[in-house]
Amino acid sequence: MAVTISDVAHAAGVSKGAVSYALNGQPGVSDATRERILRVAKDLGWKPNLRAKGLSSAKAYALGLVVARDPKLLGTDPFFPAFIAGIETTLAEHDYTLVLSVATAAGAEERAYRKLADGGRVDGVILTDVRHNDSRIGLLRELSLPAVTLNRPDPGSPFPAVCMDDTDGITAAVEHLISLGHRRIGHVGGAQEYIHGRSRREAWESAMARAGLAADLFAEADFTAPGGVAATAELLGRADPPTAIVYANDLMATSGQSYAQTQGLNVPGDLSVTGYDNAEFTQYLNPPLTTISTDPMRWGRVAAQALLDQLNGTHSGEDTVLQAPALLVRASTGPAPAASVPHTTSTLRTHPDQSKIPTGIRTKESQ
Repeated sequence: MAVTISDVAHAAGVSKGAVSYALNGQPGVSDATRERILRVAKDLGWKPNLRAKGLSSAKAYALGLVVARDPKLLGTDPFFPAFIAGIETTLAEHDYTLVLSVATAAGAEERAYRKLADGGRVDGVILTDVRHNDSRIGLLRELSLPAVTLNRPDPGSPFPAVCMDDTDGITAAVEHLISLGHRRIGHVGGAQEYIHGRSRREAWESAMARAGLAADLFAEADFTAPGGVAATAELLGRADPPTAIVYANDLMATSGQSYAQTQGLNVPGDLSVTGYDNAEFTQYLNPPLTTISTDPMRWGRVAAQALLDQLNGTHSGEDTVLQAPALLVRASTGPAPAASVPHTTSTLRTHPDQSKIPTGIRTKESQ
């Protein structure tokens, strides 16, 4: 049987009104009385009735997350499950819930945000996959829906952001490969409409330029495994192919490494590979993947807390900057081949599933 406010009031020797003030953090009781009531409530195992609480406070006690990607692909990218787990961990501590919407059709994202705002289904949203000139910023302002963004949008945004600078990690990967003697270093990036897709490409370009190397081996993909295969095939098919490839996430790196191996290339003897995110499975690949170690679960926790603080009026309004990710060196990177032989399309072995490799590598899916 659920413990009620009346039970807490009786056990603490106070009125139900005093219990309500104490449990809701409102003035009206002394600090000593509030502490006694909270202790009694905890001892009795009292839990809030979120429906009643929501009705009385005009709050939904829920946060929204809209993900624009094919539901079939949502579980294949290890970033989102870990990120969502981080959000849920924080929300559970505050008796909030997460409302997740997957939007894939044209116009589905805008409809999803309008639906979340309609009738106060959520108190705020976490905005991921931030794009250049992101139209969702204006939409959320129109809807008066509080938000936190992952990384700072351009142009300006009125919402606080939780930022993680990916420049250092990509730079470290390029410098690591240069130290191993590589000069033809490619980059398989995510869609360039996304802030993180473009920033990782720009970090690769800058690191190559500082070393006096040409940044001419770029292939735009979509953060998915098929996209990684297609982009890798395109780079390896060039007249002067790379001896190393820096990938914008682990999923593309894993599929790209596998593709290269099916073409008869040795990793890292013929081709060195680096990923991004440090998904758990990457340490079990053959060879284990050199990658940039991030913590998407922590990112989810911090983003959820920042939004809750904003809703409670305790957020400073400043962006939260997380620790920059670091390079984790494993066995997928090694010295550049002593004599690099161009791997043209004619010298590559036919992939057993060649017919399944996408003909286009630019889509609107994103990490």
